[in-house]
Amino acid sequence: MSVRDRVFHLLEVEERDRGIEKALNGALAALIILNIAAVMLETVEDLHIAYRWVFAAFEIFSVSVFAAEYLLRLWACTVKPGFAHPVWGRLRYAVSPIALVDLAAILPSIVPGGTVDLRFARAIRLVRLGRALKIARYSQSLHALGRVLRAKRSELAVTGFAALILLVCAASGIYFAEHEAQPRVFSSIPAALWWGVVTLTTVGYGDVFPVTPLGKTLAAVVAILGIGLFALPTGILAGGFAEDLQRQREGSRKPCPHCGGDLPN
Repeated sequence: MSVRDRVFHLLEVEERDRGIEKALNGALAALIILNIAAVMLETVEDLHIAYRWVFAAFEIFSVSVFAAEYLLRLWACTVKPGFAHPVWGRLRYAVSPIALVDLAAILPSIVPGGTVDLRFARAIRLVRLGRALKIARYSQSLHALGRVLRAKRSELAVTGFAALILLVCAASGIYFAEHEAQPRVFSSIPAALWWGVVTLTTVGYGDVFPVTPLGKTLAAVVAILGIGLFALPTGILAGGFAEDLQRQREGSRKPCPHCGGDLPN
């Protein structure tokens, strides 16, 4: 195995990972989580003032590690058949979604702020939370979630479309039921969409609510439908995970060379 192959397999998450590969991926995942915690703690003014140098040193260390990881991935990506060309393959890898996430993890700290407004600069620094997306590399469970979402995208899209239709119908219904009684609160159907969202999600902030008997009846129906509607994606994902687990089990079965039956794993 060449050095490039070795680096590629060290950085990529595979089911056969053992020893140093597993330890390295675990360390990278831990560093990502610590970065997210650091970004959150930096927003506490007292902590930011008292431990400014600690945050700065940790940021330099993290950016160095992530930059080295990105460059190594870019160098070793030609091991994959789809990125085999030394130039175009690396360019194709560099614009892939996961590589762009890797790049987004380091750019906000490398690009200087200059004369940019401080509040805008703080907003830019929050982009570092994009490092949370990188943790998907280091978890087989999140890989399974990605497979399920891809396999069930049609069903989930239909569910989302149904939710949108129900939201529009709920907003339209409450507008016609409440407009005369509360012309300022339910001034239009778009204005009633806020009520539809908080009712369908069963949040119910209480800032906008019906007062007429028809409006209250409609609100009760919409709230009940909201519970059922949000249960649909849960059932779809649960079924998808069950199917994926079954496929994984069938793929890991080893047939007996004598009788053809399944050997124990």
